[in-house]
Amino acid sequence: MTTSSYSYHLQPPRVRAEFFRLLPISLFVIAFGAAFGLAATQEGLEPLQALLMSTVVFAGASQFAAVDMWGAEVSLVPMMAVVFAINSRHLLMGASLYPMLRDMSPGRRYALLLLLTDANWAVSAQEYQNGRRNLEVIVGGGLALWLAWVLGTGLGVYFGGLLRDPHSLGLDMVLGCFLLAMALGGRKTPRTLVAWAVAALASLAAWYWLPPNTHVVVGALAGGVIGFFWLEPHRTGDHDAEGRAQ
Repeated sequence: MTTSSYSYHLQPPRVRAEFFRLLPISLFVIAFGAAFGLAATQEGLEPLQALLMSTVVFAGASQFAAVDMWGAEVSLVPMMAVVFAINSRHLLMGASLYPMLRDMSPGRRYALLLLLTDANWAVSAQEYQNGRRNLEVIVGGGLALWLAWVLGTGLGVYFGGLLRDPHSLGLDMVLGCFLLAMALGGRKTPRTLVAWAVAALASLAAWYWLPPNTHVVVGALAGGVIGFFWLEPHRTGDHDAEGRAQ
């Protein structure tokens, strides 16, 4: 039986479990949401505009970049280009999840991906490497992070100065450490290790020599190229068994 021959249904108990699983990470997201809310109002956005942006866009780094470019006259095309560049890593993240999503209808598939973040993608991708398909973490964990981001934005908008600089407390390292733990906890094949090494070196080089935020794109593309051209035998049996268990 192939993966596409059965229909995957999200299990509400597992969605709730994954919500609480990523809840500790979401507490740190509140701090950055507060910093964004404060920055947005300082740059001239109305409180409702800042809240609406966090609710609909839900993309921290690109929202900060958009606010930095905000002014009396907004250059729309450059802003769109910057936001696309920062979020282009989601192209690779989404592609890596395709084996888990291909048997879902397009509507359900893209609705689920609206909640995709670095954190819940890392958990889902790691567990897929280990033979388990976990899309519940995309929904449950994504909801926890989204609610935290919107809540934090509200705190920053209405209680500005509550947390002006999360970086000074080292909170910017929390998500990075979480993603590193996910990477180290996955299968350590030569292909995976080489992809991580190439991505890290390319990202560091881009951070040093290229414009701000481009290191995210360069690192993702460099690691993705390794994964695209260096193929490994697919363990269909493990994933098929997991799919039938769902």
